[in-house]
Amino acid sequence: MKNVTPVRLILIGILLALLGVVLPFLMVMKVIESTFFLNFFSFILSLMGVVIGVIGSAYYVRINRGDK
Repeated sequence: MKNVTPVRLILIGILLALLGVVLPFLMVMKVIESTFFLNFFSFILSLMGVVIGVIGSAYYVRINRGDK
C-alpha cells in the first residue's frame, strides 16, 4: 500500500474515466460492436474512474493540508 500515492490514484482515475469515454465513442463510430457487456463495462470504468479520482484528491488534500 506504500506504492499507492495520491497522484497515482488521480492518474489511475483519469485513465479509467478516459477509457469510459473512449469506448462509447468507438461504439458510436462503429469501430467496435456495441454489446450489453461492453456498454456496462464502459459505464463501470467511467464510474470507478471518478470514484478513484475523488478518493485520490481527498487523500492528496489530507496529506498536504498543513503545508503553506
